[in-house]
Amino acid sequence: MGGPHENRHHGPPPSRKRLIPGPRAKPIPPTAEPPKTNTKGRNATKNAIRRIAGFQHLGFSDHVVIANKVNSPYPYTSSGRWFADDSGECLEQLTTMSFVAAATSRIRLLTSVMVLPHRPPLLAAKMLNTVDILSKGRLTVGVGVGWMQEEIDLLGGPDFPRRGQAANEYIEAFRALWTEDSPRYDGDHIRFTGLKFTPKPVQALHPPIWVGGESLAARQRAGRLGNGWYPVGNNPAAPFETPRAYAAGLQTVRAAAEAAGRDPAALATALYVIWYRLGETEYRADGERRNFTGPASAILDDIARYRDIGLQNLVIGGESNDLAHCLDHMREFEAEIMRPAAMSQRRRPDS
Repeated sequence: MGGPHENRHHGPPPSRKRLIPGPRAKPIPPTAEPPKTNTKGRNATKNAIRRIAGFQHLGFSDHVVIANKVNSPYPYTSSGRWFADDSGECLEQLTTMSFVAAATSRIRLLTSVMVLPHRPPLLAAKMLNTVDILSKGRLTVGVGVGWMQEEIDLLGGPDFPRRGQAANEYIEAFRALWTEDSPRYDGDHIRFTGLKFTPKPVQALHPPIWVGGESLAARQRAGRLGNGWYPVGNNPAAPFETPRAYAAGLQTVRAAAEAAGRDPAALATALYVIWYRLGETEYRADGERRNFTGPASAILDDIARYRDIGLQNLVIGGESNDLAHCLDHMREFEAEIMRPAAMSQRRRPDS
């Protein structure tokens, strides 16, 4: 299961870190006098990136410009209000990933997610391919259709209601560009022929594509076209906050894969849990404890139950504007959740 993540796209306040727990991750020993570090904006320092190494993935959100007035409803709150529309501060996702690729050597780099309509398809494919090459094959491509119409309109993307159809073509076009000697594509939104696209990605065939989204269309897209499914758990319109709900959603993904003649077992599975709270118990409307909140023992039980129904990658929130607090949060998570979860997994007879 996998790494830290800075994201302002799917959850509460800005300057968020995401953690993906991983059995093989090791804690970073604290130094007596840590060097001055900063993880945000123009003042970010390379040593800050090195100090958050040790997990399996490092995720990057995707906003390019923020409209002065955002009326699009945010899908991950009941109110529809987005928490991060105050300053508009954001670094371009793929450029930032190239910088981080040079500052790291083992951690996988995850677009979490890349909003497909934000960039022209050929440019996006080349930028992603460049990150894969510079990172020596450490890229995982999380993709989504986007929720903010104002930003997609500003960037010259497809008509907002048709962005799902365009997203399907993006994924197919990426594969053509990354795998074919003479790539060509003829769709309603994307067309190209008569071009060379080299070099090809480092990873076999191409970087894995994790399709984000919770809707039926997104789940079917993941099964038909993706290499994995990567939803957010607390979308009020399609919540996956319980193992039963996640299992039902995953069944839709796998059924779509099988209908398309693909191997459902080959798909990676992930879940982003932005409400994770170690030591703080939250309750659902029915009075039951909310999964991934409360004592470590309860969260470990939650992980085991989700793992039993097929979850491989758990993505949790760890947001903080304070670097020391963020690192402490990560060390606590590694010590109290990741290590015990890995030990429990090794003791399982089927592992």
